[in-house]
Amino acid sequence: MIELYTWTTPNGRKVSILLEELGLAYDVHPVNLSKGEQKSPEFRMISPSGKIPAIRDSESGQTVMESGAIMLWLAERERRFLGEAHDRANVLEWLMWQMSAQGPTLGRIHQFARYGNALGDVAETLLRGQGAQIYTVLNERLRGRDYVAGDGAGVYTIADMAIWPWVSRFEWHETDLHDYPEVLKWYRRLAERPAVQRGYQIPHAVEAIPVP
Repeated sequence: MIELYTWTTPNGRKVSILLEELGLAYDVHPVNLSKGEQKSPEFRMISPSGKIPAIRDSESGQTVMESGAIMLWLAERERRFLGEAHDRANVLEWLMWQMSAQGPTLGRIHQFARYGNALGDVAETLLRGQGAQIYTVLNERLRGRDYVAGDGAGVYTIADMAIWPWVSRFEWHETDLHDYPEVLKWYRRLAERPAVQRGYQIPHAVEAIPVP
């Protein structure tokens, strides 16, 4: 049994969506970030960094923190959602792009656009430009494709599952997805998947998935 420690954030939803797509049984342990539960000694036994998500395999005792590492560990264990062997490098590069570029950039935009933590006009203008570039890169990648990674029209992989939850906060980024039509089509395609819909509501039900 997989024990998932998570909260209602894009990084948390990456893993709950993957678990739902895999059809694995798992127990959910909410970690309320607003109450500082991620700082508790008990949680740090699972995630030394004090970050969600994290998982524990109750059978083996294996713990894994960092969303990208968790997704790779689960996908490799189940041998699913990594594409064919020749797709592997492509899947990994887009997963790493999400972790190193998309997530950090859009997360910084949340700070002032959503939470009101002013960074100053220069920094905010710079970050808005970087956010637009993130959406542009993804839009170009999806031109003529159904999914981010793989040959031809692509194949649904953990790369899509990692990128999608961050795009689901397009309103937080003050972004109109109609300005990125390829992203919009891909976003809607994934939003229709039952596993994505279920995973989005973990660890508890929130508002419906925003779909422009």
